Amino acid sequence: MTLRGRCGIVRAVPRSQALLLENIHASAHEELRRADIDVHTHAGGLAEAALIEALRALPGDGPLILGIRSKTRVRAAVFQAVPRLLAVGAFCIGTDQIELAAARSAGVAAFNAPFSNTRSVAELVLGEIIMLVRQVFQRSVGCHRGEWNKSAVGSHEVRGKTLGIVGYGHIGSQLSVLAEALGMSVLYHDIVPKLPLGNARPADGLFELLALSDVVTLHVPDTEATRGMIGAAELAALRSGAYLINASRGLVVDIPALRGALESGHVAGAALDVFPVEPARVGDPFVSELRGLDSVILTPHIGGSTEEAQASIGREVALALLGFLSGGVTTSSVNLPIIDAPPRRDGGCRIINIHRNVPGVLSAINRVVAESEVNVVGQNLGTLEDVGLLLVDIPLAAADPKAQELAQAIAALPTSLRTRIA
Repeated sequence: MTLRGRCGIVRAVPRSQALLLENIHASAHEELRRADIDVHTHAGGLAEAALIEALRALPGDGPLILGIRSKTRVRAAVFQAVPRLLAVGAFCIGTDQIELAAARSAGVAAFNAPFSNTRSVAELVLGEIIMLVRQVFQRSVGCHRGEWNKSAVGSHEVRGKTLGIVGYGHIGSQLSVLAEALGMSVLYHDIVPKLPLGNARPADGLFELLALSDVVTLHVPDTEATRGMIGAAELAALRSGAYLINASRGLVVDIPALRGALESGHVAGAALDVFPVEPARVGDPFVSELRGLDSVILTPHIGGSTEEAQASIGREVALALLGFLSGGVTTSSVNLPIIDAPPRRDGGCRIINIHRNVPGVLSAINRVVAESEVNVVGQNLGTLEDVGLLLVDIPLAAADPKAQELAQAIAALPTSLRTRIA
């Protein structure tokens, strides 16, 4: 049974569908199917028109869940074209591929996995630090060409070197601890004040960090402020003979400027796991101005691509999606108010209402509840910018006509964006 309000959809017992793109780990499939969600998959990313078509083609009329990684872009047009879409899960750290404000305005929750692959990325960067400073990659390439360059020239220990970390978040701070264990000194720079771990210390700005570091590693999101943040001026400010690592986002580094700095010898080497333009799927050709440089380690965006990380990400995001679907829980949401409400266990149901955050909304909803003569046994409210999230627990089953009528009345309020029963 489906009830439609003025600005939302109310369902009694929905049959939900999930579309998982980009080879999301089987652990996510397992969690969703265990919760009786029908799972549909597509191996690669989808362009906007194809994504809308794929979502609309899913069977039934129940809520839809979308799972993506880093290739698929989910913009306002998707939310407008697919009103059944309830939530989007980014099975990765970054969420810049989702238009979060548009999702919030449409009442669509967005989730990510901010912790699950931090260790994998930190370990890759740590390995690259050693390979760069020891010139392991150049020597390996030489051996493949039949060259035997057994020499200590240009090869150093990392002990005693200074590591500069730009972006001291989950990955940067964990890398900081690992680097110190190898005997490195750690400087970091972040636009938000961060408590240092171990003996790490904040640099007095980005340019001081660049000037004092033997290795600089980038761990920042893709924003207007970070795009092109490492350009010709920043590369010139690097200590001569330093190394650069980018495992964050491809647009952070000016690639032509980096190639010039590498060819001049000012930058001794680099390791990049992300690129301004990346192939859409496995098997597509990879193009980069950095190809062919023996001093550069290129990897195909595999920082978080370990079996352990992907399994953990699959579970983390799937459970977050299920928590929102079954009870409106938004503990790890990146775009809706955070509410961590316990599950209903007494046979009652929960009305989940996402509304415009304007004065008088709660009064209007409570007036509707009072007129319904339905008892309320629990209520949770949170607001974030232009949107509010309200959870109303009532001692009636979801299929009870009085529960349905109450949900319908709340959905009919002019401030309601999306209303449903769980």
